[in-house]
Amino acid sequence: MKKDDVTQEAPVCAWFVFNNGQVLIEKKADGYHIPCSSLPPTEVPVGSTIHTIGYLNEYPAKTYAIYHPVPGNEDSPRMMKDLRASYDVLPLEEYNKAGKASQILNWDKNSRYCPMCGVPTTQVSPIAKRCPECRQEFYPRISPAVIVLIKKEDSILLVHARNFRGTFKGLVAGFLEPGETLEECVHREVMEETGLRIKNLKYFGSQPWPYPSGIMIGYSAEYESGTIKLQDEELSAGNFYRKDNLPEIPKKLSIARKLIDAWLEGKI
Repeated sequence: MKKDDVTQEAPVCAWFVFNNGQVLIEKKADGYHIPCSSLPPTEVPVGSTIHTIGYLNEYPAKTYAIYHPVPGNEDSPRMMKDLRASYDVLPLEEYNKAGKASQILNWDKNSRYCPMCGVPTTQVSPIAKRCPECRQEFYPRISPAVIVLIKKEDSILLVHARNFRGTFKGLVAGFLEPGETLEECVHREVMEETGLRIKNLKYFGSQPWPYPSGIMIGYSAEYESGTIKLQDEELSAGNFYRKDNLPEIPKKLSIARKLIDAWLEGKI
């Protein structure tokens, strides 16, 4: 047999398969994981592009969208899982990569045509498309938002936003507007949503937030003045809480919880 007649086996890849915000996961002996195999774990629909999104555990990571969910539940070898909920069952590295995959698919879906010419775009790199007519280039759009933990003596401000999924209380947050700095955004959002003035603003950290395509920039601050006056269309509740009377707080996946935990541990 000639060397040219030997068919090389396709390399093993990590496959991030999405349908309507849910990612395909598989049950293994040590828990749930993203499927890894030489071939895609499902048929790739006509018109669905396979995107390369880097590496996962030394394997090439790829993602594509399917039009119908894969059937299955907790008793099945594989099932679809809401991306947020996958945080509770996937290893952190796999959840983080799934978030990137979700954002790439969202970008792909929303950048198929040039907004200037209406001409179909052409993908020229893993994160770039180009209009063949006017030559504009389009990259994944990321929306920055700020979030802030406000301290007042031995308490912190917790609020319930009307768009929260659940009854928990979290932190004041909002999207950056054109022409303002991140710090100006924090002061504006706090004033608009609560009527409070803050001081001693300090950067805490940031977190990709793929719901659908954002990044959260976290701060801590101290109460300066004012009486809580909630922005009714944004918040349904808000008050200062001590460590011994905290209400239900956000889950571990969010930077809001990381800020609250840091305060509980006396780190901020």
